[in-house]
Amino acid sequence: MKRVYNFSAGPSMLPLDVLEEAQRDLLNYDNSGMSITEMSHRTKTFDKVIVEAESLLRELMGIPEDYYVLFVQGGASQQFAAVPLNLCGKNNKADYIVSGNFANKAYQEGQIVGIDAHVAASSKADVYKYIPTDLNVREDAAFLHITSNNTIFGTRYTEFPNVNIPLVADMSSDILSREIDVTKFGVIYAGAQKNIAPAGLTIVIAKKSLVDDSENVVKGTPTMLRWDTQAKNGSLYNTPPCFPIYMALLVFRRIKALGGVKAMEIINERKAKKLYDFLDNSKLFKATANKKDRSIMNVCFVTGSDELDAKFVKEAGENGFCSLKGHRLVGGMRASIYNAMPEEGVDKLIEFMAKFEKENA
Repeated sequence: MKRVYNFSAGPSMLPLDVLEEAQRDLLNYDNSGMSITEMSHRTKTFDKVIVEAESLLRELMGIPEDYYVLFVQGGASQQFAAVPLNLCGKNNKADYIVSGNFANKAYQEGQIVGIDAHVAASSKADVYKYIPTDLNVREDAAFLHITSNNTIFGTRYTEFPNVNIPLVADMSSDILSREIDVTKFGVIYAGAQKNIAPAGLTIVIAKKSLVDDSENVVKGTPTMLRWDTQAKNGSLYNTPPCFPIYMALLVFRRIKALGGVKAMEIINERKAKKLYDFLDNSKLFKATANKKDRSIMNVCFVTGSDELDAKFVKEAGENGFCSLKGHRLVGGMRASIYNAMPEEGVDKLIEFMAKFEKENA
């Protein structure tokens, strides 16, 4: 079986051992006589899956008992609306740090649902090449929203803002890639399709005091967008994304077996350092993000020539290095090296880049 090195920004590659285990379970999960994809979410068998998935995620991230863990649908993009709808019932103000395309979409969604959305800082004028740190945060805002890792532009927060209002973070592209202190956040949410599972699952980690206060919910918020709906029903108010939750469970087990999030962080830092070291010493390729804000998940780079960029992407694909084309907003190249990308994949990519440079510089 031929497997390529998949550098897609999402949906991204999954660990091969996880895929093989899922393949074995696909027809007959846990001797139930049916596939996990066919099973009712009300069965005791699936209940064990979702309970263990939550328990493992709590263990891996150090999530305290005063936080809910919710498994929902709709992607992180749906949470752009759900966040203000669940938090702005008392105070119609919310602040946003606009550090990338998805951070900007979250801000725009706040405007759409009718709250007083305020840009506390932005790097948009400089094409999001850095994380803005000069903040104008309103002390009476309901929350400050950040995007912890910017997939398109290859930047991340190395230190999170220290504010006196609830901090809300979209961690879709770096959840479980590094250790964080969950207690610094009021809410963390993440689409699963980059570091956890196939597309279809979104995880919401929210402080119970925020969710349980019904006055925080904006009047008229649809039932399915209310976090308390899912919290009161153990994420089983309606049919959840069962297969992605099962896949998440397998990934959580794997991360624990490898030594937990700290072990993943060490591996991820090492992978990224290798690639950035090559780029910083290259005569052809150049990293585009501000050095101190560089993402360890999404490495963006260019040759300086659109023609050479296109040639590199084409030849890389022909040699088994797939999905390296940069986002349409920025062009160039992007290597997404999430948890599932083996270190060997980064080593092989660097070898290919060195060969391409020798032939084209």
